[in-house]
Amino acid sequence: MTGMAPVAYSLAKREFTRFIRQPQRVVGTVAQPLLFWLFLGAGFGGSFRPAGMENVTYLEYFYPGVMLMMMLFASIFSSITIIEDRDAGFLQGVLVAPVSRLAIVLGKVLGATSIAMIQTLIFTIAAPFLGLHLGAGSLVLLLMGFLLTGIGFSALGFLLAWGMKSTSAFHAVMMVFLMPLWMLSGALFPIGNVPAWMKAVMLANPVSHALVIIRAPFYGGPERLFTDTHYLVSLAVTLAWAGICLGLSMARVNRREKGV
Repeated sequence: MTGMAPVAYSLAKREFTRFIRQPQRVVGTVAQPLLFWLFLGAGFGGSFRPAGMENVTYLEYFYPGVMLMMMLFASIFSSITIIEDRDAGFLQGVLVAPVSRLAIVLGKVLGATSIAMIQTLIFTIAAPFLGLHLGAGSLVLLLMGFLLTGIGFSALGFLLAWGMKSTSAFHAVMMVFLMPLWMLSGALFPIGNVPAWMKAVMLANPVSHALVIIRAPFYGGPERLFTDTHYLVSLAVTLAWAGICLGLSMARVNRREKGV
């Protein structure tokens, strides 16, 4: 059997190469969240006055939420290639090859995650204009947050796309299931200003915890965050979420193989 690492690397590289050869896809996945950020930031800026955040503009508050959106869109939509590869016959060829099924999952997931991270990192150039500055330690924590979030979203996208027959069905699931996860993460509005039932839903949402580990490095370094219980809980939840999604994706691939 071919080694797992070379196979995973080859599949990840293939995903990334496919992405950069489609400039319209690059522009679309970056431009849409950027416009969303600018328009909503301008529209809600005058009415954004939550308690304890009087010195925070809506553009600043929404900034990590847009990063989360970019991770969501790029990671999830990269998973559409699973459906395209199946239609083209490429996926069947990989499945019958003597390679580890874990390598297939890791290759696809890491490829999608790298695409999402590159796009989101480009967006970080806006941080200084909002008065947000990242030290070396904070930047490492932010990259870790991007990585864990990207793996979670990409593995979830893999899990959903694996059994679907058309890209239209995948888009429908994206809008009905995945967008509400983002909307109920605290990206659009603070969790503390919602009804109790909604707050419970948002706290149970793993995407809310992913947002915490993306937002926190802009306001503190490792020495502070690693003593912050709220941050550590969110980090643990995000790590568990990424691991569970990877495990479920692996189980899904093996079940599909045994059913053939």
